[in-house]
Amino acid sequence: MNFPPVLDVLKVGDYPAEAKAGGGYVWDGVLKYRVWCHPERGAPDEAEGSDYYYAFENYEEAAEFARTNPGTEDPLALVLQREYIDEPEPGQYVHMRAERITEWPVAFLSRPQRDAQTIPDFLAEDAPANRLDILRALAPRRA
Repeated sequence: MNFPPVLDVLKVGDYPAEAKAGGGYVWDGVLKYRVWCHPERGAPDEAEGSDYYYAFENYEEAAEFARTNPGTEDPLALVLQREYIDEPEPGQYVHMRAERITEWPVAFLSRPQRDAQTIPDFLAEDAPANRLDILRALAPRRA
């Protein structure tokens, strides 16, 4: 898979450690890739026993770091969502027009980046039974 570049390499180190975890179904940009380190799993203790992470400008460097250092997780992407889909109850979807930052498994970036029609197509009454096909670019686009 070809992973997207970060939106602004000069800001990679500026984003806080706290972020929403997953969700939202769509993405607008990648802010950074990060690799979490766990001292209890063999990572060096650089934060008084607490977990910590290293930030990277691209997936390849993050993956190499995770592969060659003990006690690390696979890379994650810190994702910007300018709009997203909330699911307060299973099968109930709400178009959220608010910006948020969330941490995603990088495999989710295989979904196409959100465009102006992604969320309206997903929420349409005549959407396919498996709405995720819209997010995966497997369903026909509406005119």
